[in-house]
Amino acid sequence: MATLPNPLPKLADLGLALPPGKLIDATDDGPWHEPLLWHADAPTAPGGWTALEPARRTAGLLPVLIDVGGSQGGPEDWELMPGETSYPGDHDAEDVLAEFWEECAAEEDGEWPGLAPAAHDLGSDPDELAADIADTLVRDRSWLKEPRLALVPARRSADIPAVIGWSGPMNHENDVARLCAVLRSWEDRFGTRVVALTFDQLVVSVAAPPAGLAAAEDVAAEHFAFCPDNILQSGDSSLRSYAERLVGLEVWSFWWD
Repeated sequence: MATLPNPLPKLADLGLALPPGKLIDATDDGPWHEPLLWHADAPTAPGGWTALEPARRTAGLLPVLIDVGGSQGGPEDWELMPGETSYPGDHDAEDVLAEFWEECAAEEDGEWPGLAPAAHDLGSDPDELAADIADTLVRDRSWLKEPRLALVPARRSADIPAVIGWSGPMNHENDVARLCAVLRSWEDRFGTRVVALTFDQLVVSVAAPPAGLAAAEDVAAEHFAFCPDNILQSGDSSLRSYAERLVGLEVWSFWWD
């Protein structure tokens, strides 16, 4: 996929005062021609995300939390596939979601309802909220077992999974850039940021979550198309019951079986 010039090969020369860490170039096909990401060796503490702000501001490296404590290990073991990933900007979010809806929705769910309206205004600054949510995830280890700070050379937060060739949604979509096109749309409409990745889970912060049930039902339809397992394996009996949990929720989490 098309990316910005990658500063990771010269990371040591950028003067960013990073903690000890490692560059990851391991993919499902062997070493990639350049590093895909950097992540710290030691667990992060609250405030660590904010401390990476100079990397975003001066080097175009975007922060994300990486979990290295799952049964699949860290990103060097995640079967990353950057060579199989297209560019998110080449895909239309609504087309992607409509296609998934047709594939996954039961007959009683009806036709694709279209994209949820954009929020009128953001309730929080998206980047400040992302830092707050990252700190929460670091404190509450029920989400991430061994979180590490990571940096990715991405144009925007929504592109992070595509840049590293993340294969978490493989059972739903082989080209994660198509899902990143949806993440771009959520960035624009709801102020989302990609905050954390595990082998098969994606966590985003949401600066402008749906404020009422009607808006949440519109968003729930998008979530179902984006990640059917969120509903089918969550115990919710309907999109409406799932939507009830989305009202005011500033963290969206997606997991693909």
